[in-house]
Amino acid sequence: MEMEYATILLLLAGVFGLFMAWGIGANDVANAMATSVGSGALTIKKAIIIAAIFEFAGAFLAGGQVTRTIRKGIIDANLLAGTPELLVFGMLASLLAAGTWLLIASHRGWPVSTTHSIVGAIVGFAMVGIGMDAVHWGKVQSIVASWVVSPVIAGSLAFGLFMSVQKLVLGTDKPFENAKRYVPGYIFLVGFIISLVTLLKGLKHLGFHLTSFQAVIFSVLAGIVVMAIGTYFVRKVEIDPEADRDFHFANVEKVFAILMVFTACAMAFAHGSNDVANAIGPVAAIVSIINSGGEISQQSPLPSWVLLLGAVGIVLGLAMLGRKVIATVGKNITELTPSRGFCCELAAATTVVIASATGIPVSTTHTLVGAVLGVGIARGIGALDLAVVRNIFLSWIVTLPVGAFLSVVFFYVLKFIFS
Repeated sequence: MEMEYATILLLLAGVFGLFMAWGIGANDVANAMATSVGSGALTIKKAIIIAAIFEFAGAFLAGGQVTRTIRKGIIDANLLAGTPELLVFGMLASLLAAGTWLLIASHRGWPVSTTHSIVGAIVGFAMVGIGMDAVHWGKVQSIVASWVVSPVIAGSLAFGLFMSVQKLVLGTDKPFENAKRYVPGYIFLVGFIISLVTLLKGLKHLGFHLTSFQAVIFSVLAGIVVMAIGTYFVRKVEIDPEADRDFHFANVEKVFAILMVFTACAMAFAHGSNDVANAIGPVAAIVSIINSGGEISQQSPLPSWVLLLGAVGIVLGLAMLGRKVIATVGKNITELTPSRGFCCELAAATTVVIASATGIPVSTTHTLVGAVLGVGIARGIGALDLAVVRNIFLSWIVTLPVGAFLSVVFFYVLKFIFS
């Protein structure tokens, strides 16, 4: 490995990684916040502040597991043992390609998948730069399968949750009283699920090792604490007889709006933990190759500054360009209220959390759109704007080939400049 370029390549890795993380913030964080903003539970400003805190925490505390899949699960790096610089160029090209496509999509307001973008880009460069054999097609197949499975799981969970809200609250004689009674239970569920994944998966690279039993106990306690905080706010909601004139459930939705704040935090945390890998996985690979003088090792520690880079980039992207995709997902697919938005977010967060725990890089976009569709279907198919749904599906399909194509172009450009 020619070490004369080492510093330049490291700098490029940092810059391109930041650009990719910025794209994730602009496009994907909308998934965590869209339903809260779309249903009126949060203003855009508050959503950005919440996302900044919890995306950062998720990426920094729980972002280690999925990074491994993105870093070395997709291609067989051993084939490049003699030419490690090709892997460096390929990872740089992948970051630049995925980041570029995310910039275009975010500008248009399309919620595309950052996971698709980076996986497509890495596969594209590997096929052209190394050869078809270099791609672990089995791994790619399992990732592709998760793109179908995750919206279905999230949609089913959201459908079930919405039905439970209908049965316990909205369909009863006293919806407001029942909302106050059952919403703390839903808040407990949010606290429990997010704590569980953080303890079981997220904190491993920080050196905390808990048994499953200990993690469950701590998560139950965390759930109770979160529920206590939520209950305090729920109790403060007063009934306003005027509000119910325009919309029968206006007062009930005020109670659910409190719940939405909790689910928005949970979704942002889940998203940070899963999707930061898309930006920092390739950066981590480049750093480990350059620091080891060109050795491609399968195990390399993830430097904290790399996680930090990803976390900062995500927050910047959301603040600068996040609102367009928020409008698409939050307002245009189906009309959302806080109770519907809650079902979407908890279902999506749970699905992402399960995926993070198993190391499968699912697409948060697919998961959330699947959940929103699930709630829409629960209300009847007429509640969905099918034209918007069609455009979203089309943007999903083109993401893989576009990522692959751009990656190949950038790969050859980098190879030309540095060789």
